[in-house]
Amino acid sequence: MQKSIQTSIYAGLAALLLTTAGCKKDFSNPNAATSDQVFSSAKGLAGTVVGLQRTYASNVAYGMSDATGLITNETILMNPGNTSEFQFSTGGTAVDGTNALLGNVWTSANKIIFDANNVINAASKLTDKGYASGLIAYATIYKALSMGCLASYWEKVPDTVGTATTTFSDRTIGFTRAIAAIDKALAAISTNAISTAFIADVPTGVDIVNTLYALKARYSLFAGNYAAALAAANAVDLTKRSTMNFEAANPNPVFNFVTSTNNVYQPVDSTLGLPVAIAPDLADKRIPFYTVINPTINPRFRLNGFWNTATAAIPLYYPGEMTLIKAEAYARQATPDLVNGILELNKVVTKKAANDPLGIGADLTPVAPATVAELLTQIYRNRCIELYLSGMKLEDMRRFGRPNSERKRNLFPYPFRERDSNPNTPADPAF
Repeated sequence: MQKSIQTSIYAGLAALLLTTAGCKKDFSNPNAATSDQVFSSAKGLAGTVVGLQRTYASNVAYGMSDATGLITNETILMNPGNTSEFQFSTGGTAVDGTNALLGNVWTSANKIIFDANNVINAASKLTDKGYASGLIAYATIYKALSMGCLASYWEKVPDTVGTATTTFSDRTIGFTRAIAAIDKALAAISTNAISTAFIADVPTGVDIVNTLYALKARYSLFAGNYAAALAAANAVDLTKRSTMNFEAANPNPVFNFVTSTNNVYQPVDSTLGLPVAIAPDLADKRIPFYTVINPTINPRFRLNGFWNTATAAIPLYYPGEMTLIKAEAYARQATPDLVNGILELNKVVTKKAANDPLGIGADLTPVAPATVAELLTQIYRNRCIELYLSGMKLEDMRRFGRPNSERKRNLFPYPFRERDSNPNTPADPAF
């Protein structure tokens, strides 16, 4: 079987991470600056949070797009020599603890949480409280995203990081922990506004406050706290965008490893992986946003959107996501509010690309669901289209009760590197 570019990538990333992680989760590196050197200065801490963004983009966000896309049929496999992707494409028990991509996501997410905790603890001791609040907030963004990743992919999540034999809790606890971390960051910002000096020391693109509220809305929704999800989504300025930006020396990882090589995966087709009954209207302008047609060489459908150039920015959240969270919160509250749910849904259905900070717009005529069940189906449909390849579809499929036949796994097995070093590792889910 052909050795793939991705096999080499995962092997290299795993080796890199294992030099800092090891089987006992000792996240120290004898060749790097000491923790005292890094964590005793504001500039050292800023460098660490910039590293969190890079690790998250290259390993966690990249891995979620890859794994979720293939597991939920958003994408098709281009090369069966890509061992991890071949497992996802096959599904079921073919996905096991040897999966290099899942192992990398697991290790990277835990490493981000560990480093973020160190930044947050050290920042609280700085005398410049405006710079400290920026550090706390920025580190919390990637901590929360990583906690959300673990809770979305695994049935149980670690209670601690940096210890050899951590215990585990139900994955829903992972979402509530992410929300608690966000609330602490928002409190720090409220007490001491983020300084301009901090903003100058981190990459452009990230709208810190809006991102914290957006992630609180996302994980409150996933945790089933619809009132909190609605309140947080209402706090997000939908005219703003927040992105991870890239440059030639630090390229967009999906473009670099997937789009430019045509060797890993590509969009399945204009359905974006949805069944016929709820497939996108062919007039939906989100289809040509996320895909482009190659008229001469298979596959016909290719990635577009946020992965079409080396410097394309990847969103940390989507304004349309916030609107759909509002629609779902209205639909799922104790007394469903069909009127406001439909109103919010149609803001996304009718939205023009020119009116969206990310350039996403369906530009369709309004829909008129007659029942709460119909409304929820339309919300799910539009989440799958609006948030295509964001890594959230697997979580959505479970929340909306979609049949198992529409996906190839429900939750993932634990990496062997975790199981081999930690006797508390839970049993793998059957599917």
